[in-house]
Amino acid sequence: MLSKTLSGAVIGVDGLLVRVEVDLALGLPLFSTVGLAEGAVREAKDRVRAAVKNSGYEFPPRRITVNLAPAAVKKEGSGYDLPIALGILAASGALPCPDLAETAIVGELSLDGVVRPVRGVLPMVLEAKTNGIRRFLVPAENAREAAVVQGIEIIAVQTLRQAAQYLLNEIEIQPSFTDVDALFSRHSEYSVDFAEVRGQEHVKRAFEVAAAGGHNLLLCGVPGTGKTMMARRLPTILPDLCLAEALETTKIYSTGGLLSDTQPLMVTRPFRSPHHTISDAGLIGGGQIPRPGEVSLAHNGVLFLDELPEFRKHVLEVMRQPLEDGVVTIARAAASLRFPADFMLVAAMNPCPCGFLGDKVKQCRCAPIQVQRYRSQLSGPLLDRIDMHVEVPPVPVREISSRSVGESSQTIRERVNRARRTQQARFAAERGVNCNARMSPRQLEAFCPLDEAGRKLLNNAIERLGLSARAYHRIIKIARTIADLSESEQIISAHVAEAVQYRRQQYEVR
Repeated sequence: MLSKTLSGAVIGVDGLLVRVEVDLALGLPLFSTVGLAEGAVREAKDRVRAAVKNSGYEFPPRRITVNLAPAAVKKEGSGYDLPIALGILAASGALPCPDLAETAIVGELSLDGVVRPVRGVLPMVLEAKTNGIRRFLVPAENAREAAVVQGIEIIAVQTLRQAAQYLLNEIEIQPSFTDVDALFSRHSEYSVDFAEVRGQEHVKRAFEVAAAGGHNLLLCGVPGTGKTMMARRLPTILPDLCLAEALETTKIYSTGGLLSDTQPLMVTRPFRSPHHTISDAGLIGGGQIPRPGEVSLAHNGVLFLDELPEFRKHVLEVMRQPLEDGVVTIARAAASLRFPADFMLVAAMNPCPCGFLGDKVKQCRCAPIQVQRYRSQLSGPLLDRIDMHVEVPPVPVREISSRSVGESSQTIRERVNRARRTQQARFAAERGVNCNARMSPRQLEAFCPLDEAGRKLLNNAIERLGLSARAYHRIIKIARTIADLSESEQIISAHVAEAVQYRRQQYEVR
């Protein structure tokens, strides 16, 4: 006999429906799996056999063939255990369920029949909904994550026997529900706030400009000036996530198995801060079965690289593509995968290995060759892709001990949200552009006209500082953001002058 059901796979961070076909034939007992099954999928036969027997069912002593279609796509993971087991029960006649072929099922089985959670459930459910599937059986621990998707019944099952009884209508399981509105009500809950930062008003202004336009930011200063402290507070002033962005980000975390039952949906912008010993595969993704790296986990959020020159040079250079394109392409012999990586890069560094070059209090102990070697870790092309370069000076003692409280993150975020709404209206007819930092040269010409004074000022700055054509365009983008924060349709010379100040630091630390 033959039975059919549906399951899911994850290709990159996108879901794919997999048809699970189980055929029982006469012959010597044999269990074979076809359809480019990887090791964990081939091992399913032992888990399924034990789970079926320990759940109180008879395992058919037949020749069992399981086909996972499409056969041209590699199948990996243990999520096919539950659909295979239910398919065997259906083919043997123990589970007469006429609509099994229109039901999607995923879940790993333990030997006693308990259904365990799997990775990547959210992309699978989104794909199932797109294809008109009306219900999806998932492990109970994945139910809240899956129920984020509206318009499809999510049935949480805890054991193989419970799943079979539900399909036979012997028991009733209410579809799972996740209150997305309640989750989004916590979108602005952070444990840190910019009001805790004393002094550094011009640096906080740079963070506001960066957040408003989605610009990358490099901080340079001696130790203890608050670089890391301010970087960790950047997500608190970024624009609020919309549902589409939240689902995009959550898909990546679901694929990586990083979601918990208490956090089924990413409603705050992610903040990733990898250690400087990270490998290139850990940063941009990869592996035998490619997984998203830190740049993808920071999608729609912030990637913070502290002690930037301490990262291996070849690791930093692989960030060039995601910084330009907002995606990571990982090519393998079998396939080429694309992971989203539209993030804000915030990097921090000291002016020299000891950290005190140029400090007025502590004397630098580094030899010139050490300083040169330290700075040579950062290539010109990489620095050119970082929009804003800001020097962070030491904070005077009187400001540290002051009881005055600076602007709160909420106040700054309101201005940032207002500027982003202006940009969204501006780029409503443009595809793939949601902030000023993503503008193309054609869009610069259309949306960023400079007056005569501003153009003259910019040309003089380019000639005197020796800036590249990329830097020229990035200064205009920054000036556009400054004008948006000022609620000015025109970019005037004052906006250009402030934007130029955010590019000067690069040529002092190169």
